[in-house]
Amino acid sequence: MNFSRSQLMVVAMAILSSLGILSSSVQAQTYPNKPIHIIVPYAAGGVADNSSRLFAKALEQELKQSIVIDNRSGGGGRIGAEAVLHMPADGYNLLLTTNGTQTYMPVMEDSLSYNPIKDFTPLSLITSYGFLMVVNPSLPVKSVTEFIGYAKKNPGKLNYASSGPGSGPHFAGEVFKSMAGIDMTHVAYKGTGPGLIAVAAGEVDLIFAADANALIDSGMVRLLGTTSGTRDPRYPNSPTIAEAGLKGYDLISWIGFYGPRGLPEDVQRTLNAAVQRAMQNPELRKSLSQMGLVPVGSTPQELVSMMQTETDKLRAIAASIPGGIKK
Repeated sequence: MNFSRSQLMVVAMAILSSLGILSSSVQAQTYPNKPIHIIVPYAAGGVADNSSRLFAKALEQELKQSIVIDNRSGGGGRIGAEAVLHMPADGYNLLLTTNGTQTYMPVMEDSLSYNPIKDFTPLSLITSYGFLMVVNPSLPVKSVTEFIGYAKKNPGKLNYASSGPGSGPHFAGEVFKSMAGIDMTHVAYKGTGPGLIAVAAGEVDLIFAADANALIDSGMVRLLGTTSGTRDPRYPNSPTIAEAGLKGYDLISWIGFYGPRGLPEDVQRTLNAAVQRAMQNPELRKSLSQMGLVPVGSTPQELVSMMQTETDKLRAIAASIPGGIKK
């Protein structure tokens, strides 16, 4: 039987198409077949870094593949988040970050280089947590009320550390300043870890940090209160900032898992399913809880919905602060 040129072209295209489908199917079945890099846009030693290593260990067991944590700190998380935008969307370069880069920063930055919702592929919410308000123990205050009173008697003399402009600790500090009616100077570090060390060393007076229990328990910093609406289970005798006098003060943070924009749907499903299994790991849940983190796990849609809701809430808070939030 003789085929015309056009008929041969149709047959050839059909074969190539089927091979493409087969190739895609094989790829989905074999992912991941090499080490995965998770970008953490914060310095070593902070809650994002410490929890990411625990999470990576549990995720490795589910994916049967090694995972490398890549710390790219600076700019309150901006540098690491931006780096992921330019990486291949193949599932081997992912982002584990806090809402500092995904909701706080978009509210505080007028010219942010990325859109947290449009420029990333959501995978899952990992944990949520409140910040601990800690000060250098040489400061003559032992409560939130005493701190506010001291700050009012010494206007402009106190400072506070953060993991960078637009970060959760920065936002927490600015909201505290506004609601308490005090003046403090913002000092940005490359991560919460370096900021905590600076407080312990007396370089700065205060920081809002998630994982500070080692320094608190050793007496190197003093805990005054917690930013969330509920007390930290590790320190049930320490009041929330709202309980201590700033009624309505309630800020939390969280850690989310993302891929670059355009991550294939099959890879997204594979990763989300692996995350859900990993988050049920008893050892991981225990370790996160000991850090004051609430293990979560969610669908990609739930993560996006939470981001949208929180961004609206933070915009309303920022708009209520006289003079705005200082960078």
